[in-house]
Amino acid sequence: MTTTDLIKMTDVELRNASFKDFVDMPGMDAFEWAAYFDAYIKNWLARDHWHYRQENTSGCLPEVELNLPGNPNKSFVALVHNDYLGFTQHPLVKAAAIAAIEQYGVGTAASPAIGGQMSYHRQLEEKIAAFFKRDSALLFTTGYTANTATMQALLKKQDLAILDMSVHASMYEGVQHTNVKTFVHNNMERLERLLRENQGKYRSMWVIIDGVYSQPGDLAPLGEIVKLCKHYGAYLVMDDAHGVGVIGDTGRGVIELHEAWKDVDVITGTFSKTLGHLGGYVVADEQLVNYLKFQAGQHIFSVAATPASACILKSIDLIDDEPWWRTRLWENINYLKKGLHDLGLDTGTSASAIVPVMTGNPGLNAEVCKWLLEAGVYANQIGYPAVPKNKARIRMSVMATHSIDHMDTVLNAWEWVKTKMNIKNFE
Repeated sequence: MTTTDLIKMTDVELRNASFKDFVDMPGMDAFEWAAYFDAYIKNWLARDHWHYRQENTSGCLPEVELNLPGNPNKSFVALVHNDYLGFTQHPLVKAAAIAAIEQYGVGTAASPAIGGQMSYHRQLEEKIAAFFKRDSALLFTTGYTANTATMQALLKKQDLAILDMSVHASMYEGVQHTNVKTFVHNNMERLERLLRENQGKYRSMWVIIDGVYSQPGDLAPLGEIVKLCKHYGAYLVMDDAHGVGVIGDTGRGVIELHEAWKDVDVITGTFSKTLGHLGGYVVADEQLVNYLKFQAGQHIFSVAATPASACILKSIDLIDDEPWWRTRLWENINYLKKGLHDLGLDTGTSASAIVPVMTGNPGLNAEVCKWLLEAGVYANQIGYPAVPKNKARIRMSVMATHSIDHMDTVLNAWEWVKTKMNIKNFE
C-alpha cells in the first residue's frame, strides 16, 4: 500500500498532525496507517522540521558530529544526552566494561532464571539496593521494562493505579490491565480527592509518580505524597530515572531530599542516564523482589544483561568518589538557566538537569529547532502527545562535561534565533 493509493491528507492536516493521529486509524489496517504516517514524515522533512533520529557519528559527548546533509556545521553542542555526569566517557567506567567483557565474553545467552545469572548481576543488584539504603533489588534489561513488567506483575483487575499525568509512558503501559485514574501534574488536592473517593473500593491503591519528570524537569513533592499515601493506605511507586546522580547532597535523587528511604514502597530507575550504560532496576523489600524474579515477564523471559553492564558498578562508586562532577553539572545548569531567563525565555518549573524552553506551538517549535541546528546547537523538539498541544518545548539536557563556552554557544544561538524569527517571547 502506498500513499497514492489512499485518500490524501491535505498539507494543512499533515502540518497540524501528531504521532498520535496515526494510531489505530478507523477503517484502515496497519499498512495503511504506515502509508499515511510516511506522508506525514515527508511533509515535515520538506520544511526541515523533522528533527528525529539524527545520525550521530562521534558518540555521547557534549559536542558531537552529526550526519546532516545541507547543514553548514560539522559539529554541534549536544543537549540531547541524559549522561548527566559524563560517565559514558569516563575512563574508569570504560575500563570496567572492557575488563568484564574479557572475563565473561560479550553476552549471557540465557534468561536470569535458567543460566543467565552471573556474579556481576548479583553484585549490581546488591549495590543499587544499598545505594537507596534498602536490602533487595532486581535488574531488567531496560528501564522501560522495569516499569512495565513490575506494574503488570503487581496490579490486577481488583487494584487501582493512580498516576500523575506526567509519568513516563512505560508506567502507562504497565497499568493497562488494572483500573487507572490520573491527577493533574503535581496537584496534591486532586491526588487526595482520588485517594479519599476510592479508599476501600479496591483491593489496593498504588500511587505512581516520577521523582524528576522527564519533560518539565521538575520534582515531585514527595513529602506531601508520602503523607497522603500513609493516611489513605496506598502504596507508593517512584521512578527517579532523572534524579539519580543529580538531585540530593550525595546524588541519591528526590528520595534523599525528603529522607524518604523507607517510605517509597517500590523504587524504579534506569542505568541509562547518570550511570551511563543500559538497563533498569526495581528496589523494594526482599519478598516483593523475590516475587518479581519469577512473575515479572520481561525479567524472567528476557536474556540477562550483558557483561559490559558490570561497568555500572564503577559508575555507582563514582557518584560518591568523584562528587565534583555533580558540582560542575549544577554550575552549568545555573549558568544556562540564568542566561535563558536574561533573554526572556521561559524554562517552566525545571529544577533539574532537564532545561526546557517553552514555545507553546508545535510548528514554531520545529522551526526554532531547525534554526538552532543552523547555529550549531542540537536540542530536542518535544510536542504532543509527549506534552499537551499548547505546551510544546525545546528540551535541553545539561551535562557536567559541558564547558561554559558550550553554554555561551547555546545562549548565543537562542539570541540569534529570537532575532532571526523576530520573536520577543514565546507566548
